[in-house]
Amino acid sequence: MTRTILVTGATGTVGSALRDELAERDAVVRAATRSPPGDGSADEWVAFDFGKPETWGAALEGVDAVFLLRPPEMSQVGRAREFVDAAARVDAEHCVVLSVLGADRNPLLPHRRIERHVESSGLSYTHLRPSFFTQNLLEVHGDAFARGEIPVPAGDGETSFVDARDVGAVAAVALTESGHENAAYDLTGPDALTYDEVAAIAEDVLGHPVEYTDPSLPSFVLREVRRGRPLAFALVMSGIYTTARLGLAGRVTDDVYRVLGQEPRSVRAFFEDYAAAFREKTR
Repeated sequence: MTRTILVTGATGTVGSALRDELAERDAVVRAATRSPPGDGSADEWVAFDFGKPETWGAALEGVDAVFLLRPPEMSQVGRAREFVDAAARVDAEHCVVLSVLGADRNPLLPHRRIERHVESSGLSYTHLRPSFFTQNLLEVHGDAFARGEIPVPAGDGETSFVDARDVGAVAAVALTESGHENAAYDLTGPDALTYDEVAAIAEDVLGHPVEYTDPSLPSFVLREVRRGRPLAFALVMSGIYTTARLGLAGRVTDDVYRVLGQEPRSVRAFFEDYAAAFREKTR
């Protein structure tokens, strides 16, 4: 039977990849976002905002499964829990939660608080806990790559970068196939790399020098704010890079392979696939 699947954050990095994957499956995709484009890249588009409960009813009507992205504002964790309760009330069956690697070891993380609420909601669930997305190298730092630098404060620490397309593929399986109920997957790439190693790969693929500069944490935050980033965003990113600096971001798992039956994409494959987008930044 065709399932109706609600995708929150449908225009985001993982949401877009998930829509592409679901388009190849027997599912009706209801794509939820604050400002729906209304194009043909989903079966249905719906206006949705975690902060506006009046938008939830139309989004949830008749859905069988939900892909749950954490609200962008930390203050909306409570709203996310209320939304989970609303999904349970309309008899949705399954919830796939986009969390973060290590959430199970940090009960104070908003991601883990949402996970625990889903676990107690009566819905079956699949928690996806990805490492750092390779796409962030383009979406967050693409301009810096164009200047030939990676200005992040990660020291010599390794990161097990995961491609968002692989995360979207795992989410699609969990939303449309049985056998993933009440499970959690730690999603990483095939290996862990330092940012010096990332710079060497980028230089080789893109054909121009790329240097990892490893700024201090204060200078990184100041630079990001001067570039127009919100302070909260800069602080969150500095926390992520500190995790790498402390040697806590390099864990590699085989969960992508176990779910998909194929190896996750490497950082080199990412640069090869997105080389044109990086080069566009230099123009």
